[in-house]
Amino acid sequence: MSIAVVTGSAGLIGSEAVRHFSRLGLDVIGIDNDMRARFFGPEASTAWNVRRLSADLGPAYTHHDVDIRDRDALASLFGRYGKDIAVVIHTAAQPSHDWAARDPFLDFDINAAGTLNILQNVREHCPDAPLIHCSTNKVYGDRPNSLPFVEQETRFEIAPDHPYAAGIDENMSIDTCLHSVFGASKTAADILVQEYGRYFGLRTACFRGGTLTGPGHSATELHGFLAYVMRCAMERRTYNLIGYQGKQVRDAIHSHDVVTAFEAFFRAPRSGEVYNLGGGRHSNTSNLEAIALAEKISGNEMLVEHVDTPRTGDHIWWISSNARFEQHYPGWQLTHDVPMIMQEIHEANADRWAPAR
Repeated sequence: MSIAVVTGSAGLIGSEAVRHFSRLGLDVIGIDNDMRARFFGPEASTAWNVRRLSADLGPAYTHHDVDIRDRDALASLFGRYGKDIAVVIHTAAQPSHDWAARDPFLDFDINAAGTLNILQNVREHCPDAPLIHCSTNKVYGDRPNSLPFVEQETRFEIAPDHPYAAGIDENMSIDTCLHSVFGASKTAADILVQEYGRYFGLRTACFRGGTLTGPGHSATELHGFLAYVMRCAMERRTYNLIGYQGKQVRDAIHSHDVVTAFEAFFRAPRSGEVYNLGGGRHSNTSNLEAIALAEKISGNEMLVEHVDTPRTGDHIWWISSNARFEQHYPGWQLTHDVPMIMQEIHEANADRWAPAR
């Protein structure tokens, strides 16, 4: 029996990983206690996704309502499956800057200590299993904001002759910049994953994603950019456009493209690797451009409230370079761009996201 353990299994990337690795023939053990509902309220609950995964996959999926801070529960679970575990995909996290600032202890206990708990269990119970960690581009703090930007009509852009014009690579420094409390806890987790690869020889990878998106997102204002833009358009709720006149740029990568990258690493793992992973130049948008696209797809004019003050440490511009990952795994490629992603989000949620009566 070959088992994939997926933490955060009811979230966007976690649920996509559950389905993908199940299709590869692995039995999947999901770990998720729906903390998202605590963070963001009932509308952000992932309980619906647990029900759907269980119904669709049947005995191929086993769900555990376990908190990654609970060391005894994790030790029991990993000890039960032991060396039958073929891969561990760690997507569970506290994902909000705002939440982290309100409760730094909770944020650090989940993001940093929770990751340490997973790593140590892999080391003790299934040391040959690759460990795939969902990190974030927030480990770079606000360093990207020092790049030379050119303001255009609907977006900021980087100078075309700049070394990062094709996307930011892993050589960008993470030091002497503002990270936010969330960025700091995720940086601690990122470095721990690297160390367990380099120091203990585990086969680990940090995937530093930016805007990870897709139809499986339980979209809410503080997390889930593209899905939340579309939700506001479909439900006719006011969208708060925060900072930079809406011209901040994000590259967006579909959850399917994320998990096919995970599969590539699973099939040919390395130790202590770090990869930026995003839509790159193939798939990116400004906030203003995403709003215009949501209006076009939904047929609704959006209700937008402008907020002048940006979020602390928010990136003005982020486009990833996938070059390092593509060099190591040349068979992987992006398959979705922003218009495709937003159209799919609209179609997948047509029955759920409607204006309140």
